[in-house]
Amino acid sequence: MTTETSVDTIWHVPDDLWKLIAPLLGPEKAPGTPGRPAVPYRRIFDGIIYVLRTGCQWSAIPREQFAAKSTVWGRFKQWVEAEVFQAAWALVLAYYDCAVGIDWKWQALDGVITKAPLGGAATGPSPVDRAKRGTKRSVLSDGRGAPLAVAVAGANTPDKTLALDTLDSIPVERPAKQCYRLHHLCLDAGYDYADVIAGVQARDYHLHLSPPAKAQRQVALAQKYPARRWVIERTHSWHNRFRRLLIRWEKKLDHYYAMIDLASALIIWRLVIAASNSS
Repeated sequence: MTTETSVDTIWHVPDDLWKLIAPLLGPEKAPGTPGRPAVPYRRIFDGIIYVLRTGCQWSAIPREQFAAKSTVWGRFKQWVEAEVFQAAWALVLAYYDCAVGIDWKWQALDGVITKAPLGGAATGPSPVDRAKRGTKRSVLSDGRGAPLAVAVAGANTPDKTLALDTLDSIPVERPAKQCYRLHHLCLDAGYDYADVIAGVQARDYHLHLSPPAKAQRQVALAQKYPARRWVIERTHSWHNRFRRLLIRWEKKLDHYYAMIDLASALIIWRLVIAASNSS
């Protein structure tokens, strides 16, 4: 596998990643087919990445570099309907598991609130931004920060409400917990509710609640297993570097999920590249 680190990878899908996900996009128009010349799928996909990274309007896509706005936007909607981006995230996550290994031992879960000026499904008044429209992403990460699951709701939705739904939406199969392969889950005090604790324990997690005083409830292991909540904060930062996620412009929830799925796949691929460079 090549280890591409050039500036071009900011706006363009890396070669090895493209080989992995291109089959998900369906057949392209064959050269010589009557009608308008077809734009290669890779250029269209790169145009979607450009929107994801810059947060620009679809009409601001550089046509000479990618394709016309109508072409990129139209293909994006088709791929959303076909659940291509969700499948790409699951495929890259499975590849990451084979190449590096998902760090199931230490998982962390938390929510982050971002602005959603245009409103739409799964938005609500933000409790941290003067009741302006916002959305909440509930994210589960592995021990390296790879996003394993995401759930979305209005900004005024309590974290506890999304906790179990997030845990149940991992797109790959979670291995069974064994005595020598414990699954730790790190949460903050916002999840300190009996139903959340019971649900987490029913899913065979060793729960670590913040602050450490919650250990008196016998939901955490001894201090030799320090909690690692900082990892999920870093994952939130990685997501928000994609400016289309830092501010949500998609009114339709499935379009917003598609952007999250694509960003998650790119984040995981970067972890694969980092692991291959360090080996």
